[in-house]
Amino acid sequence: MALENKLGLESSAELAREEERISKKKAVELFESGLLDTPEPGTFSALAAIHWQLFSDIYDFAGEIRSVNLAKGNFRFAPVMYLNAALDHIDAMPQSTFDEIIEKYVEMNVAHPFREGNGRSTRIWLDHLLKAQLGQVVDWSLVDKEDYLLAMERSPIRDIEIKHVLRQALTSETDSRELYMKGIDHSYYYEGYVTFKSEEL
Repeated sequence: MALENKLGLESSAELAREEERISKKKAVELFESGLLDTPEPGTFSALAAIHWQLFSDIYDFAGEIRSVNLAKGNFRFAPVMYLNAALDHIDAMPQSTFDEIIEKYVEMNVAHPFREGNGRSTRIWLDHLLKAQLGQVVDWSLVDKEDYLLAMERSPIRDIEIKHVLRQALTSETDSRELYMKGIDHSYYYEGYVTFKSEEL
């Protein structure tokens, strides 16, 4: 079963294809329009604006905090009842060094504030923050997919791996559209979520 969507699609495979096509088109618009110059880097409001831009043509919940609990494998993301507090905490986290920025990125991944599209939105959010604070972005073409996924999976307990993986791929080519688009490549995005209604937990 596909998530309820504005496209009227009932096949999850068909929805995934259309979602990728539309979100990539919207990501180009986001990059070229200068809209990324407006939000305050490192804030949830910036992430929500990015998510809305990517997914507002597909989902009614674009840019809105999820109302269901999510899990991937044995890991449960932040429970809905604590999500607002978690996002306030992330907003307040320091972000002046590479280590602080990646720690913030890890916490935002644990929060997983949206029902769908967290990975793509948060990678753009990360690059937006890195560019603003350090004058660098991640060259995602240099990031091994398996290394990245395993490091992200372990990052809530041990973030040294994801820091190493991403530090090795930093570049000062902050205005490259090609590098920017690599960050939302669907091949980096793994679904595999189990959804729990809030009252079940």
